[in-house]
Amino acid sequence: MTRTLFRNARLIDPEAGTDAPGWLLVEDTAIASSGTGDAPEGSGDAQVIDCGGKCLAPGIVDIGVKVCEPGERHKESYRSAGLAAAAGGITTMVTRPDTDPAIDTPETYEFVARRANEAAPVNVRPMAALTKGRAGQEMTEIGFLLDLGAIAFTDCDHVVTSTKAFSRALTYARSLGALVIAHPQEPILSDGAAATSGKFASLRGLPAVSPMAERMGLDRDIALLEMTGARYHADQITTARALPALSRAKRNGLDITAGTSIHHLTLNELDVADYRTFFKVKPPLRSEDDRQAVIAAVRDGLIDTISSMHTPQDEESKRLPFEEAASGAVALETLLPAAMRLYHSGDIDLPTLFRAMATNPARRLGLPCGTLARGTPADLILFDPDTPFVLDRWTLRSKSKNTPFDGARMQGKVLATYVAGSQVFEAP
Repeated sequence: MTRTLFRNARLIDPEAGTDAPGWLLVEDTAIASSGTGDAPEGSGDAQVIDCGGKCLAPGIVDIGVKVCEPGERHKESYRSAGLAAAAGGITTMVTRPDTDPAIDTPETYEFVARRANEAAPVNVRPMAALTKGRAGQEMTEIGFLLDLGAIAFTDCDHVVTSTKAFSRALTYARSLGALVIAHPQEPILSDGAAATSGKFASLRGLPAVSPMAERMGLDRDIALLEMTGARYHADQITTARALPALSRAKRNGLDITAGTSIHHLTLNELDVADYRTFFKVKPPLRSEDDRQAVIAAVRDGLIDTISSMHTPQDEESKRLPFEEAASGAVALETLLPAAMRLYHSGDIDLPTLFRAMATNPARRLGLPCGTLARGTPADLILFDPDTPFVLDRWTLRSKSKNTPFDGARMQGKVLATYVAGSQVFEAP
């Protein structure tokens, strides 16, 4: 048995809601014990790691990572994404099926699962498409894909416009206990939008969508949930208008959770002032009022998860006029330092942040990680929340470099990442 003692750590325990000096003991691949104060005597043959008062927290569980295998490996591979995730403190990537072709058959799923296992140093749990080709018409072989290990089913940003097809898929998923992840958006209103409607978008001459489109999409999905009783997760809630509907659905006992992206928590619509396409994401960046409302929803637990929504795009896809450029941003390595903006501003404390980035995603997906509890996998990150740096996108380990934080002053550095007790990253 190999034993590792982390001493002199600042333990971030999202379940207990505590941030206090302490220690943690790992035996083989699992957490054996932990506590506050000084480490107990008699650690025996354990390897001792002095954390130097830095933060030790559960590894991040990131829902909605796009890895471009198969089809667009030049944008991101499982190896490059895995290395970026390890450097960003992400110990479990939950990957999206919006590849080319989509992950909508058992054969394609087996391919990506095998590639992930061979190439990535972190845990990878692929999702599968809800409908064939993500076309919103015919459901995939949910039962077979579930048996192979698909952790959830989603058509990503392709909204299933046919309510009949979506209700049938939800009903079938419910019968198997499968989780459906959807993108709440009214597709006709949001078609072609590059910004959020308002004075700013009008001044910039950008095609825009009302925040009400998100509310309308969520309202429809909630109605179908009432009808089917399915397990449902909204991938990104980004507007204040959608929050009352989400709150009512939870109070009414529906099996619903919701997430948001780190970009919508830390950026707003004014950031696209210079038409920089690295700031073009889907849904578009919102007003400052919306951003503050979503931060409050995360702090209060109404929004359950925070994710990177990592979406690699090559230079050719981004170096276009703003409304023509591809949407999305890489964020595996910037998720933690961007989240530290919320901590340093006093908006959200560290235990609450890690509840949204680790504990809640793991619970929703039925994974045993995301916690410091005894007997759980020793997926851990050691980080310094205060280290300042200026981000240079060319230093990112992702193949694509489309980050909106290029040149930004940031704080927060991952010092080491551990998966099942084994170190997969150490800061240079």
